[in-house]
Formats: sequence, structure tokens, C-alpha cells
Amino acid sequence: MPEVNGRHYRPARQPTVVVCVDGCEPEYIAQGVAAGAMPWMQRTLQQGTALIADCVVPTFTNPNNLSIVTGAPPSVHGICGNYLYDPASGTEVMMNDPKWLRAPTILSALAEAGQRCAVVTAKDKLRRLLGHGMHGICFSSEKADTTTEAENGIAGVLELVGQPLPDVYSAALSEFVFAAGVRLMQTRRPDITYLSTTDYIQHKHAPGTPGANAFYAMMDRYLGELDALGCVIALTADHGMNAKTGMDARPDVIYLQDLLDGWLGPSTARVILPITDPYVVHHGALGSFATVYLPAGADRAGLAARLAALRGVESVHTREQAAAHFELPPDRIGDLVVIGERFTVLGTSAARHDLSALEVPLRSHGGVSEQRVPLILNRRIDGLDPQRRWRNFDAFDLALNHAQ
Repeated sequence: MPEVNGRHYRPARQPTVVVCVDGCEPEYIAQGVAAGAMPWMQRTLQQGTALIADCVVPTFTNPNNLSIVTGAPPSVHGICGNYLYDPASGTEVMMNDPKWLRAPTILSALAEAGQRCAVVTAKDKLRRLLGHGMHGICFSSEKADTTTEAENGIAGVLELVGQPLPDVYSAALSEFVFAAGVRLMQTRRPDITYLSTTDYIQHKHAPGTPGANAFYAMMDRYLGELDALGCVIALTADHGMNAKTGMDARPDVIYLQDLLDGWLGPSTARVILPITDPYVVHHGALGSFATVYLPAGADRAGLAARLAALRGVESVHTREQAAAHFELPPDRIGDLVVIGERFTVLGTSAARHDLSALEVPLRSHGGVSEQRVPLILNRRIDGLDPQRRWRNFDAFDLALNHAQ
């Protein structure tokens, strides 16, 4: 049994599929089932294993996908946002490069042990991180037209899946992930498959709306096909999703950089929004988690108290407090960590956020309010402690060590 980051994992005896549904607030599943849009899920909730788990904070894509595939929090694997400030170079950078990863993945360890592994992710930003050190198939929907055997372990993906290249801002980007997973299972039958979608739909459609239910009905059909192919399926999410608006339907934003510039002087402090990635059309780089880098000698406690007193701020933590409470690497977060309330997002300066592309009232994530996610398996596992704090990064452990 390979050991990865302090846990042992049995090699799969049945084809095993772990699915990360981006932005899957548990209410999406509840409403989809209630509407009759998810018959496979309804049976699975009755006959399999259905848990509510916590994802990691910040409740963003990169930290949670890497937690799922390492079985560990960001304090172990090092990926604490989609974006960070690198004090060594004095620059703000994306955390897409595997150089930021500090721990091996379960996928790489199982591939090393002889298991056939495949990864399909919606956006290419995650591909290199998820596939780091893994011998096998690894590609994104976004770049499915350029796959090669050398780079991705497979060529001709569009022909295999039988769908055109999807637009990056569409539900089709996630559908391609599921369709590819089914076709790989039909043709290559990997031992381990990891599927990771995008939250384009969840940013635009609330639970129970026609757009959301159509998406979850689509997902349900593909999961049913994987089940019929004999797969053990573990489904979880990287984060939930909430409306982030005032009563006027405009984004409810606290612009931290503007505030700190007024308190300390222009550009004296630096606000970093780890939600930032190349795909900001649907959230405007606004989420409910921010880090603040302060100048030497600043009154950290006083500023923390002043920020915490703002309407819409749920909590403010020092670097040490945030690292301990949220299991984050202390060298990759600011002097302060600010968490927004359920309906509030945090920005830098009003002038730096272009919200003109938001077609519907803002829905976003990042804070503690988006921490609850589903953790569902299509196999019944008896004897699980319902009072335990389950995490989304327990998915591989449950799927490999308990469900088969």
C-alpha cells in the first residue's frame, strides 16, 4: 500500500473515479433531486454513502483540488490559493506551476505502484499541478484539441470524445470532462480516474433554478454511465457558492486596498486576492478571502481590530492564527487574513475590478461560508462516524480503503 503524506492507500481493485464538482454547494444536489433531475443521485443517496464534509479555506479551486489529490491540507502541499504574492521576487504570481507544490500526490504514487491513472480537468490551469509526477493520461477540456502522447499521455481526444472543443465560459467545458471520463473508461479502463469540473454554472445559477438543474441532470447521466461500467465513484467539491450581493443586486464589496491606502498611505500595504486566476469574467476576481501584507512596524493588532469591526467582515486573523486555524503554509499568506461574511466579497481597489462582464448578480466563494461540500460514494460504507469532521480530501481514502 503506497503511503502518501502520512496516509496509506490500497491500489484500486475496481475502476475508481473521484469527481470534484467545482462550486457544488450541497443545496444544488438537494434541489436537483427534489426536481427529479438526478435519479442516479437519488438512488445513490439512499443506497450508497452520503456525507457532508468541509473543504479547506480559502475555499478556492487550486487549494482544494490539490488537497483532494494529496489527501492533505495546504500546510502540507503548499498550494494556498490560485494566486499569491512572492516576497522573494516582490511579484504577484499564479500558483499554476508545479514548483509551488510541496508534497507528492496520491495519483503519482499509485501510478508509480503500477496503477493506470487518468486526470481530466476543465481548465488547463490545474492540469500541470494535478498531473505532477504522474505517469498516465492528463489533459484539460480547454486544451483538448492540442493533446499529444508526449505531453498528455493521449492524442486525438476530440475524436475520442466525439464533441467539439468547448468554450471556456460554458457548461460544455464541464460536460466534456464527464464525457471524456466515460469514453476513457469504455476504451482505456483506467484503474484511477480524477475528474475536475469548472464552476461557470454555479457562479451564474442558484440551486434549483432551471440552469442549475439542467447542469446537474447532465452530470447525473454521466455518473450513471460510469456506475453502469462498474466504477466505484466518490464525488465531492472544491467549495460551495453563495450570492454576494446587497438588496439592490449589486455586488456587496469591501475594497480593502482603498481602505488601507486611506489609513496608512497609498500603496503602503498590499492586498492579495487568492481567487484571482485567468478566468475572472464570472466573478470579477471578487471572493470572500483576502490576505494583507503590512509594512514593517505597522500596528498589526490595531489594524486587525479595525478591519474586524467593518460591516461584512466575518473575522480577521494574524498570519500565525490563520496558519494554525485554516492549516495554511505561513510563508505564503500575508500578515493578516481577512474573511468576508456569507453575502460579502473582498476587493482591492474599486478601480481595479472590472464588473462590466457580470451578466447576473454576483455569486462567489472563498470564505468559511462556502466550506460545506458533499462527499458521496456509490458504495455503502458501514461504521463511519457521523460526528467526525469529514473533509473533501478524505475522498480517495474512502474510495480506495473502505468502498472496495
